[in-house]
Amino acid sequence: MAPPVRRLIAFPCAGETLVGTLDEGDGPTGLLIVSGGNELRCGAHRGMAMLAADLAEQGIPVFRYDRRGIGDSSGVNAGYDSAGADLAAALATFRAAMPGMTRVAGFGNCDAATTLALFGDGLDALILANPWIDAAGDDGLPPTAAIRARYAARARDPETWLRLLRGGINLRNVGRGIVKLLRDRAAPTTIAGTLARRLSRAGQPLTILIATGDATGIAFEDALRTSAFAATTDRARVIRIATASHSFARPDDKRALTNGLVSALR
Repeated sequence: MAPPVRRLIAFPCAGETLVGTLDEGDGPTGLLIVSGGNELRCGAHRGMAMLAADLAEQGIPVFRYDRRGIGDSSGVNAGYDSAGADLAAALATFRAAMPGMTRVAGFGNCDAATTLALFGDGLDALILANPWIDAAGDDGLPPTAAIRARYAARARDPETWLRLLRGGINLRNVGRGIVKLLRDRAAPTTIAGTLARRLSRAGQPLTILIATGDATGIAFEDALRTSAFAATTDRARVIRIATASHSFARPDDKRALTNGLVSALR
């Protein structure tokens, strides 16, 4: 059997030119991968490129792209919450390049998952990994739920109290964390509310992947327990992967991620 074909495709978006990579497969369901942050379409340590190749070997066509202002694509990078036109253009290009596909699911990690939740109406299914909901990321601290989880775990560990008595804990950092907990309790993020409303209205099948030891994953898991996400938890399939790696970088994480995607697609 010949190996799957990988090819580059340039396509227009709002007066700019985006560049994507297509890994061809003969299956009826394709996967559109959206990159998070300012990451190139190949992903951290080429993780998304390798994932696409693995899925294509199983007959699943995969399309990845750089949004405007990232990597090979022209234009200005306006961030994840202004990438709706990029997503729509990539989806149309993917469908045109693989006319045999009958369904396309979208997959993204972190703020790419949030992009999909906000702008993924044209997709047939959503697969969201560690969706980004914490707006207060410019203080250099983890999301509030991750801080709570870390403090709770440390409080149960006798070694923490020994380190405190020996002066091995930075009390200034502890104080900053406590201030953030109190501040964010008084003013919860608007991103979480927007995402909850959007997902409650979305009609597509929804799969949520959570890295249980990752700060962003912990924050979203915490949000899922609130009443705002009740409609989401009622219909979503949640797959938890026991890792602290945000990008599912370890070999076991990669296998779990691939298995989760294949399961959601089929």
